[in-house]
Amino acid sequence: MLALLATAELLAMAPWFSASAVAPALVAHWHLGPAAAAWLTITVQLGFVAGALTSAVFTISDLLSARRLIAVAATVAALATAAVAFAPGPASGVALRVVTGAALACVYPPGMKLVAGWYREGRGAAIGIMVGALAIGSAGPHLVRWVLPADLWRPVMLAAATAALAGGLLVLAIPNDGPYASRAPVFSWSAVPRLLGERALMLANLGYLGHMWELYAMWTWIAVFVAASERARGVVDPGGVPALVAFAVIASGAVGCWLAGRWADRYGRTLVTSVAMAISGTCALAVGLVFGQPLVALAPVLVVWGIAIVADSAQFSTAVSELAPPDLVGTALTLQTCMGFLLTCLTIYFLPAVAGALGWRWTMSLLAIGPAFGVWAMLALRRRPEAVRLAGGRA
Repeated sequence: MLALLATAELLAMAPWFSASAVAPALVAHWHLGPAAAAWLTITVQLGFVAGALTSAVFTISDLLSARRLIAVAATVAALATAAVAFAPGPASGVALRVVTGAALACVYPPGMKLVAGWYREGRGAAIGIMVGALAIGSAGPHLVRWVLPADLWRPVMLAAATAALAGGLLVLAIPNDGPYASRAPVFSWSAVPRLLGERALMLANLGYLGHMWELYAMWTWIAVFVAASERARGVVDPGGVPALVAFAVIASGAVGCWLAGRWADRYGRTLVTSVAMAISGTCALAVGLVFGQPLVALAPVLVVWGIAIVADSAQFSTAVSELAPPDLVGTALTLQTCMGFLLTCLTIYFLPAVAGALGWRWTMSLLAIGPAFGVWAMLALRRRPEAVRLAGGRA
């Protein structure tokens, strides 16, 4: 069952970075400025926030079973992604990317709900595997881009669309939502101020924001960073190498998700998230030292970064679900998701702007600000009495 769920999630999430994987070709095709490439991903983030909020307010996951909701949403994401390949201009392309993000908001969270419906024991590890599948699926378009010439960008988009459609069909092979399935928690606007005033919840959310400050900006621009590094060492045309490295780096996060899922219940979510962010922040600082060096020096640092940067992702949501009042878990999780993905828009946008002024060598180091802040927040949470409510929180 977990293999089915993870494979369906892996395939369905392929559209997320499909446009980013072919961003240079899209920018040239639509005659866009350098900053416009950022919006190919930012619009997905904004769509995801809108979709997550709409789904929570109207409890869409209760109107449809999680399996059917994922199947419908993955199909919509597939159609929107395929349409980008034939969009007449950037306005329609950007609108379609918003639709893609909104659809994926009805794939990823319901996927987590579905795995929770099938697992009680070992749920942390199972959710870790699901987030790992998300990482591999998000990396998939970079692998397709590596295989194909740079000017064949439409097949990359169509491959991502086909994968999403296949994922939507595959999830229907799961017979039901699981023996532990429950109704979606209710969202309440009036509860938001109360949740923002809860000290322990605030620290968990600050840790999550530190994590999100770094994650999607790194995933979005890692191929561009590798290409710049290759040119800095004299490679005139890096070809498909940056895409292959980007795939390896993003997909390697699956290992981190699996390990963190196993260790969090044993050693505590605050400790596991702090260690993961400490490693990822160190890598963000270190990549500048190996920028312009052969890939044999650069790639290992990037892969370690890729493993650590997403390892803690599922643990923040789990921590919030354990700290929030039971009747406000849905509101707390939706609030956390919306704040985190809105923050990613900022870092995705400003990173290439900084690189345009300073160069890519040390630009990635700015991402270390998030993990540093996140480690402080999670260690502060670890010292609070509420930490006993987290698995292993006082270990």
